[in-house]
Amino acid sequence: MNWVFLVILWIHALVAVFFIGGSFFIWLVVWPATLRISTDERERAKILGHVGRIFGTATDISVTILILTGLYLGYEYLPTLSDLTSTEGGKILLAKGIAVVIMLVLMYANNLYHGKKIIRLVNAGKLDEVRRIRKITHLASFITLGLMIVIAILAFTLPFYHP
Repeated sequence: MNWVFLVILWIHALVAVFFIGGSFFIWLVVWPATLRISTDERERAKILGHVGRIFGTATDISVTILILTGLYLGYEYLPTLSDLTSTEGGKILLAKGIAVVIMLVLMYANNLYHGKKIIRLVNAGKLDEVRRIRKITHLASFITLGLMIVIAILAFTLPFYHP
């Protein structure tokens, strides 16, 4: 194994820890904290909006790094596309790739569509509609968190199936 591969693997792992850990931090710490800070839905939406914009930028950078390093690592791990379906490691890598695509589509679609809609509804005072949409966004977010765990588990099992 060469040093470039190891450096990129470490970058990939550290950024994944930040991405996954940050996502869980939002749901386990920031969201409950807003409930303790204020019962005013407008104020809570404002806090979450600010945190979301900052974390969103960090997420975009993290996702970009994870995709680039992941593609490099995948190519180094399995140099031919046929290896994705003909080896155990390839099948795990393929499953990981599919889970990543599903997670990213769900995460960005949820955030882009519902995030802006919630802010508009809060500003318009339509709090019942906000509560209804939050149920949908929470479900999508929990599915995303679950996919993050699945992706991490698949990543950790890959070294056991190196060709």
